[in-house]
Amino acid sequence: MTTTPAQQRKIGSGYDARSTADDVLDGIDLTGRTALVTGGYSGLGLAATRALARAGARVIVPARRPGTARAAVRGVPGVEVAALDLADLDSVRAFADGVLRARTTVDLLIANAGVMACPETRVGPGWEAHFAVNHLGHHALVNHLAPALAAPGARVVAVASSGHFLSGIRWDDPHFERGYDRWLAYAQSKTANALFARHLDALAGDRGIHAFAVHPGSVLTPLQRHVPRAEQLAQGWIGPDGRPAEGFKSPEQGAATAVWAATSPLLEGHGGAYCQDCDIAEAATTDDMLIGGVKPWAVDPEAAARLWELSADLTGVDQFS
Repeated sequence: MTTTPAQQRKIGSGYDARSTADDVLDGIDLTGRTALVTGGYSGLGLAATRALARAGARVIVPARRPGTARAAVRGVPGVEVAALDLADLDSVRAFADGVLRARTTVDLLIANAGVMACPETRVGPGWEAHFAVNHLGHHALVNHLAPALAAPGARVVAVASSGHFLSGIRWDDPHFERGYDRWLAYAQSKTANALFARHLDALAGDRGIHAFAVHPGSVLTPLQRHVPRAEQLAQGWIGPDGRPAEGFKSPEQGAATAVWAATSPLLEGHGGAYCQDCDIAEAATTDDMLIGGVKPWAVDPEAAARLWELSADLTGVDQFS
């Protein structure tokens, strides 16, 4: 069963914005299961990797900087690092081929890696970097890994953001060839993450593979490296002392919703949902991104199908349609 936008309703998970990844995994034994966390060596991804490993999972961490990743996860049992650059489709295919050759079964996949508000950057055949890294690279990765996803029961979680409030998909210019705006580029990619999860669930739900999108909340991590301190002050993200503003989460709290979506039995029958604060998100009733919720353009099934078709055409891979 796949949710429709009208079914974006809280289910009363018992968790909230203060819950951590360890909290939502309490009592869940992941021994014998394999999780894959892109960007799982920094920020929210590292918090998710550690929590999943503590719950007994084998965790694969694909990384653009394998040496940095190995240093970050050193001492965490059951974690493996492999090279992957989401901006390079050949690298994505090579990583996936390695997983398939090893006959690894992937039970949980958290598409977490991404870039935010970076200067105009072109990758591959001239693609805008946010759309390419945050969305297209993950589209290609999940599709290449389709034979490895443990059906039935596998879950794919796309880490989106309330940043999607700022833009739907720019169908006439997704790569910002007619004027670049770093925040709109980020916003479009986060809408794409949500739509990707919705249509993946629509395509793969019948075979027992389910997908969810999550808003982790406001968290200060290395993701904000392209946002100057003065801008963070002006936005109210930090105070004069550099500490996060009230309402911001720790990385462990920020990772909780992705980990919950990847493992919670309460989400059976809710595939395709957009989640926040360890529950299904309600439809957004304001433009306040701190309150959150989900805008209609991020859960629209027709837009999700259209984006899937565009992404399959651009990346040349579609293992689910």
